Amino acid sequence: MSKSITQDMAYRQSLMKYVEKHGVKRASRKYNKSQSYIYFWKKRWDGTPESLACRSRRPHHHPNQHTEAELKLIRDMRRRNPKLGMMELWHRLRQRGYTRRPESLFRVMRKLGLFSPKEKKQAYRPKPYEQMTYPGQRVQVDVKVVPRRCISDPELRLFQYTAIDEFTRLRFLAAYPEQSTYSSADFLKRLVKWYARRGIRVECVQTDNGFEFTNRFSSSKRDLPTLFESTAAQLCIRHKLIRPYTPRHNGKVERSHREDQKRFYSCHRFYSLDDFAKQLAIHNRRSNNFPMRPLGWLSPSEFTVQYV
Repeated sequence: MSKSITQDMAYRQSLMKYVEKHGVKRASRKYNKSQSYIYFWKKRWDGTPESLACRSRRPHHHPNQHTEAELKLIRDMRRRNPKLGMMELWHRLRQRGYTRRPESLFRVMRKLGLFSPKEKKQAYRPKPYEQMTYPGQRVQVDVKVVPRRCISDPELRLFQYTAIDEFTRLRFLAAYPEQSTYSSADFLKRLVKWYARRGIRVECVQTDNGFEFTNRFSSSKRDLPTLFESTAAQLCIRHKLIRPYTPRHNGKVERSHREDQKRFYSCHRFYSLDDFAKQLAIHNRRSNNFPMRPLGWLSPSEFTVQYV
């Protein structure tokens, strides 16, 4: 907006200078402007571009504007009640003879600067991320619901369980027909064996607060461990829960799910649980052999070999 006004002011400045040299009639023909337009700006022009700026067309007075008595009533009421809410303030003013609507009161108070300044929110400063130093130190686990459009049978529901080692980014994927603590416990046993075959001992699994992992937010079973937690205890694996409603704390597995959506689910279709499991296994091998920037453009499989 300011750039457009500056260009208009420069245009009028050049017009005024041309008028000084060649007259109004010749300037009117050259600039294709009426003589009344030129005389109007010539009367305002004092030699500076600022004098050629458009002035406000807002009226100075209005028949329905607030009277001085009303403005004084608003100032006094606000001064005596600085923390009073907008509607409560309007209600008290009405009891003292104020007849305006709340919208009018809001506009007047904003114009008079009677609203207290908003407290500036403290900028979020994330804590330093804890980097893993060896394979198996912590494995992030999460569940992805398979999109409906990828499933041919409208009655079939499919779920992808995902485990990703934070240090090597090595992933293990498994297909399940339900999202439950039983499926989660079974997946935990399978991922421990899968990583063990590759020389990695899982020490800790990190999950969100879903009911398939924990009863942390259950109203009736809060003190009862889930089958997933019991299985983790039997396998001597520490179970770590992330902060509620903070999926970024499980960022690696969440990011991998976005890549799955782009590279796998956007172009595949599944006809049964077995078909989904077979296609998912192929995708799992392909993703573990795909180069990644955090690993120095090595694939997770190539990076894992260096530390196992």
